Amino acid sequence: MGFAEILGGLRERAERLLTEPSPLSAVLGRLEESTGVRRKILALGAVSLTGLYLVYGYGASLLCNLIGFVYPAYYSVKAIESENKEDDTKWLTYWVVYGVFSLGEFFSDIFLYWFPFYYAFKCLFLLWCMAPVAWNGSQVIYNRVVRPLFLRHEAAVDSMMNDLSGKAMSAAEAMTREVLCTLVKNQSLLTPPSAQMGRDPQKSLPSPADPQPDPRTDTPPERPPFLG
Repeated sequence: MGFAEILGGLRERAERLLTEPSPLSAVLGRLEESTGVRRKILALGAVSLTGLYLVYGYGASLLCNLIGFVYPAYYSVKAIESENKEDDTKWLTYWVVYGVFSLGEFFSDIFLYWFPFYYAFKCLFLLWCMAPVAWNGSQVIYNRVVRPLFLRHEAAVDSMMNDLSGKAMSAAEAMTREVLCTLVKNQSLLTPPSAQMGRDPQKSLPSPADPQPDPRTDTPPERPPFLG
């Protein structure tokens, strides 16, 4: 495939993206009706302004991360809701590569931050990873870097994850037992002894074996005679 054919395919896909039903095409359509400027020119101007802002603007990191997140997240949701599973694999591959890239960027950002036009190149890299072509960046990086490393260390990673999950469950059970023991001890300390012992039922309730006085047969005690 020649370079001209690649550019032609990209142009067709860009035109399809601008015309097919989507929030982007709806916004461009309303702008085209209100301004009278064709949507291709509007899209080209928006891309140019975005590139200039990534080079000279404040908050270029946030804008770059939004570009690498919003569009893939939208089409990932559409892929989940569709019956076709090929697009699911495509966007899962993108998110795996995006996660690996974000992890590497976290440790090297202190050095890459001073690189000229870093966020512009990062945005181009993310656009290459999400490009609707067979040779996009996510497919290339996954097949050539991520997948060989994963297959080589899959058994070791699975063993480590099983050990970590077992240790996490044991630690959670031990912590739960310790918390329950502490609550029981605190409850016993806060409860007064009288409430713990309770009332003696033999002292508080009469025994059925004890004889009960009969008011009909028992006579009241005699009063002493009045001496006066």
